[in-house]
Amino acid sequence: MPVADALKPDVRRRELLGWAAYDFANSGYTTVVLTAVFNAYFVGVVAGGESWATFAWTLAIAVSSMIVAVISPPLGAWADRRSARKTVLAASTLGCVLATAALASAGPNTILLAALLVIVSNVCYCIGESLIASFLPDLARPEAIGRVSGWGWGVGYFGGMLTLGLSLAWLLSAPSRGATAAQAVPHTMLITAVVFALASLPTFFLLRERASPAAVPTSCDSDSGAWQQLRHSLGSLRHFPDLKRLLVCMTCYQAGIAVVIALAAVYAEQQMGFSQTDTMMLVFAVNIASAVGAFGFGSLQDRIGHRRALAITLLGWVAMTLIAGLGESRPQFWLAAVLAGLCIGASQSCGRAMVGLLSPEARLAEFYGLWSLAVRVAAVIGPITYGAVTWVSGGNHRLAILGTGVFFVAALAVLRTVDVTRGVRTKSV
Repeated sequence: MPVADALKPDVRRRELLGWAAYDFANSGYTTVVLTAVFNAYFVGVVAGGESWATFAWTLAIAVSSMIVAVISPPLGAWADRRSARKTVLAASTLGCVLATAALASAGPNTILLAALLVIVSNVCYCIGESLIASFLPDLARPEAIGRVSGWGWGVGYFGGMLTLGLSLAWLLSAPSRGATAAQAVPHTMLITAVVFALASLPTFFLLRERASPAAVPTSCDSDSGAWQQLRHSLGSLRHFPDLKRLLVCMTCYQAGIAVVIALAAVYAEQQMGFSQTDTMMLVFAVNIASAVGAFGFGSLQDRIGHRRALAITLLGWVAMTLIAGLGESRPQFWLAAVLAGLCIGASQSCGRAMVGLLSPEARLAEFYGLWSLAVRVAAVIGPITYGAVTWVSGGNHRLAILGTGVFFVAALAVLRTVDVTRGVRTKSV
C-alpha cells in the first residue's frame, strides 16, 4: 500500500515524517540509558557491583513507572480537553532531555542522584511516548493503522542505533584520550540528550494538533484531581470491554518486555560474561531485528488480523525465554537476543495500533494514557520480579529469565478473550 493510501485524506506525508521523527528521537533514550549502557554502568560502577545493585536499578525503574501509571491518564485527559497534546509533549521532551544530560554527573557513590535522575527522565520519556502514540489514529486510516504504527516503530530503532553508534564510537575512542570505557560512559548521556533534542524538532514543526476541545464528552469537562480523574478513566473502561481486556493482556506481556529492556545488558554481562563493547554490539543486532519486526509485522497485522499477529509474537517471546534461560553458549544467547528483537518490534507496534483502533477519537490522549498505565504497571511487576528472583536465588539470572516466560503465557490466555471487530463497533456506540 502506498504511503498516501495509508493516511487519512487531510494528512500530508510531512506530518507522518514529523510523527515518526519522535519515535526516531526518543529511541536513543531507551537504547542507551535503559537497555545497553547506563543500566549496566549503574549496577557495576554507581552501585559498585553490590549484591543489591540490580534490585536498586529495578526499584528506580519501578518508582518511575508507578508515577507514570498514576499521572498519565489524567494528564492525557487534560490534554484532550484543551487540545494541548503538543504542548505537554514539548514539556515532557524538555524534561527528559535535561534529566538525561544531568546523568553525565553520575559516578561512584552517587547512587541517590543517579536514581533520582533516572526516575525523572523515565517519567518524562513515558509521558512523551503515550502522547505521541495518541496522534496515530489521527494520521492513519483504520485499515492501515498497523502498517503506519510499524513504520514509526521501525524508524525509531534506527534512531536508537544512531545514538548507540555515536556512544559506542565515544567509548571505543576512550583509550586514545587516556580514559577507560567505564570513565567515558557518563559522556554518552550528553550524546543521548543532544540527539533526542535535535531529532525531535521536526515533530513540533510538522505535526498538527487536530483534537478539538468541544469534541470531548461532557463527563470529562470539569477539572478534577489526578486520582479522581484516574478513577474516572479506569471506570469508563466498562463501556469498552475489549479494550479493557487488551490492556490486561498488554500488562502481562509488557512485564516480560520490560525485563528485556531494563535488564538485557545486565544479564549479558553478569550471566554470559559480555564486556561493555560486546553488549553494545548485541544491542545493535537486537535493534536491527526490532526494526525488521516492526516494519514486517505492521503490514502483516493489517492482513491477517491484529489479534492473530500479536499471538504470533507472544509465542515468539515464550521461545525466546526458553532459549535464553536454558542455553549455555554465546551463540544460543545471540539467537535469543535476535528473536527478542523481532518480537519486541512486532509486539510493541501491534499493541499501539490495537489501542488506537479500540479507543474513541475524542479521548485518544486519555486512553493512550491508560495504555501507558498498563505498560508502566508492567514495568514495575516485570523488573521487580526479576530483580527479586536474582536476589533471593543468589544471583541466578537463568531462573529469573525463565520465570519471565510466565508473563507471555498469561498474555496469550487473556488475548483469546479479545474481539477486535466487536471492540471497534463498541467504541462508536
